[in-house]
Amino acid sequence: MWWNLLLLIAGFTLLIKGSDVFVDANVGIARYLRIPPVIVALTIISIGTGAPEVAITTFASVGGQNDLAISNIVGSNMFNLFFIIGLCALIKPFNINFHIISKDFWVSICVAVLFLFVIIITGEHVPRYVTIGFILIYIGYIAILIRRSLKNRVGQDVKIEEGDKAPKPMWLNIVLAVISCGVIVFGASITVANAEMIAEHLGMTTHLIGLTVVAAGTSLPELVIALMACKKGETPMALGTVVGSNIFNILMVLGIAGTISPLEIGTDIRGIVLTDLCVLAFGSLLSLFFVYSGRRLARPEGAIMVTVYFGYMLFVIISQI
Repeated sequence: MWWNLLLLIAGFTLLIKGSDVFVDANVGIARYLRIPPVIVALTIISIGTGAPEVAITTFASVGGQNDLAISNIVGSNMFNLFFIIGLCALIKPFNINFHIISKDFWVSICVAVLFLFVIIITGEHVPRYVTIGFILIYIGYIAILIRRSLKNRVGQDVKIEEGDKAPKPMWLNIVLAVISCGVIVFGASITVANAEMIAEHLGMTTHLIGLTVVAAGTSLPELVIALMACKKGETPMALGTVVGSNIFNILMVLGIAGTISPLEIGTDIRGIVLTDLCVLAFGSLLSLFFVYSGRRLARPEGAIMVTVYFGYMLFVIISQI
């Protein structure tokens, strides 16, 4: 048990450090392309921070652990939406220039609702052509973002941190991106294996540990980046990271996992998954309401979002133990 816990922590450490280097390397590449910050957050950073979810969900799906694969994605999206945005508002309330990210916010809501309808319609088996469709939708979304970035490219500099040192050369960023990707994959394999062993030892369902421990652990990169962005007044980057990550998780992560090994949702967890997705969709609409109502996320709104997250996690834990 303790050995599995140490290995789980080691796996998380590799995931976090690997994704940290992966993001830095990809942002370094983006500097040469002069992509605006919000586009960097919606694409490169969200894809980089989503690398742990890709690795864990793919390994879980290939190993037949579809409950872990799906719960990890849904749990990560809940953590991103409720906890990260709520915590940012609690620490430092911020105004939102909503026209910058409004379309992407709507995309994240539509994606969550789309996955909910897919689960309702397809039943216990999500066909491979559906997950391939998810990937194609994401590719189309990225194409639109690239077109948007090209329109706003002139005179834009990617600014991640003040006082940055001289940028690394392009070749070094590419090498670091490749190496860190390998670290992420290795860390994911350790995490999945030991998360399952701990869950079985404690009598917890794999779905529960995926929705809570694994989901929060793989979302730590998004948390750190969003908090740093809010601290520096880069609100569009903070929101872009969370929104982009949620879109990437459902369309690309589940798309890849379901294409490699079709997703099977047993009758024992189907109702739980549907409930999770309903809460996620509700949270998306709630956050959108907060944003539209005052174009600002203040501490009361942040407190509500964090409370909803912990309240639902407590409900899930009590109902499944």
